[in-house]
Amino acid sequence: MNKIENHTAHSEVSSLLVLRHRTQSVGIVQSVNQFGNLIDVKPDREKVDTVIRIDSSSRSFMDFYADFYYQLNNPAEYSFFKVREYEAQETARGLQEYIDGSSEVEKRDLKEFEVSIEAVDAIRNSSYADRESSVVKNGFNDESAVISHSSQYRFQIEDVPWESLAEIDLDWEKLESIGALESLLKGYKTPMLIPIPLSDGYSVSMVDARLQLRLDDRGEVVVRIHRVLEKWDFKKKFMGHEFTKEDELNLLNSGNMGRVVGLVDPWTEQVVPSLISMDRLTNELIPLRMEFVRIPAVICGVTLNLEQVKILRDGKPLFIENMLSKKGMLFSATVQFNTDKQWIEFLFKKNLKGFNGKILHSNFEKQVPTVFRGKYLRKWQMDKLKAGETAYINGLVNKNGKKYQGYLSFDWRTGKIEFSFKNLKKKL
Repeated sequence: MNKIENHTAHSEVSSLLVLRHRTQSVGIVQSVNQFGNLIDVKPDREKVDTVIRIDSSSRSFMDFYADFYYQLNNPAEYSFFKVREYEAQETARGLQEYIDGSSEVEKRDLKEFEVSIEAVDAIRNSSYADRESSVVKNGFNDESAVISHSSQYRFQIEDVPWESLAEIDLDWEKLESIGALESLLKGYKTPMLIPIPLSDGYSVSMVDARLQLRLDDRGEVVVRIHRVLEKWDFKKKFMGHEFTKEDELNLLNSGNMGRVVGLVDPWTEQVVPSLISMDRLTNELIPLRMEFVRIPAVICGVTLNLEQVKILRDGKPLFIENMLSKKGMLFSATVQFNTDKQWIEFLFKKNLKGFNGKILHSNFEKQVPTVFRGKYLRKWQMDKLKAGETAYINGLVNKNGKKYQGYLSFDWRTGKIEFSFKNLKKKL
């Protein structure tokens, strides 16, 4: 039993063992499927190499474990143990032997070695104010932002299915140059739309989409494509829910519906209390069960009271004053839970105000394209366009195959990139 680590132990890469209370069986955690069901493998079976691999550094592991734990439908049915990856099979077999040959009293000793979600949450909440919130510029007036709740990389470079990405004309260099690779490795959607070629079997067309790396039911890393959809017809039901006019306005304005509703699970037909947000780039509606809604105890140095936690948990916007930015400046802003990000986000638009828990107005800006005339823009070029500056570009090719260069600017009103051979914003 001495090979089972507690949650503060350190090794380069770790795995998770699971003890299923109902069957008293031990396995190695492989993944959690989209329905919140745990998938694990026996230590004497094949595909052990597809189990979850975790960076064992204290912060990374705690962020991973909290995200993993709250994805489970019934986490209380399991006990989890952190072990070194290369010892996972041997330790799992030893743990099973211990379970099989121990009394109920002796089994209670395992509590000492379990990864405690209560301890993990307490440590994460106590240091929440020190996390990355560098999206706050000048203390209070960034356009829109989300609190980064995990700096941990869920996937490694070698995990990425590069062959699948090559099929849609993407490689490491392109993803890195447009600032999309880091989000993919963290398990998030790309922060921008990416034009990709898709075939319907007869022809190939370019579509805009956000990409995301996920584990499938076999524990293999796959690329999930979130295409831009037509805006939802709010006269139609969504998972059994009938939208009110206020629901529609909230989703279109802030991206969050702002209340808890019952949604019908398509597999079990149960009515499940949930929140709904809209992916502002793809128009996709994102439902999230209330059991997965986690509200931090502290936001940028401000400790929330029970009433504030309830407001956020109910999906409503909350105006918070005197928060502390990473630069040490006080600022106030409206925050709200977003199901697409599965975390609290800032609503920073200057004309976005909090009043009696209601959002009065919001007008989120158009997305800067990642490609101009067939050429992927570099991250620094996109940053300049977002800041209202011009960006130099070369390597463009005209119809006759001749290369040319010039200057780009972004028109926020039309959502289009403008090109000029001269830098029209250059100071004379």
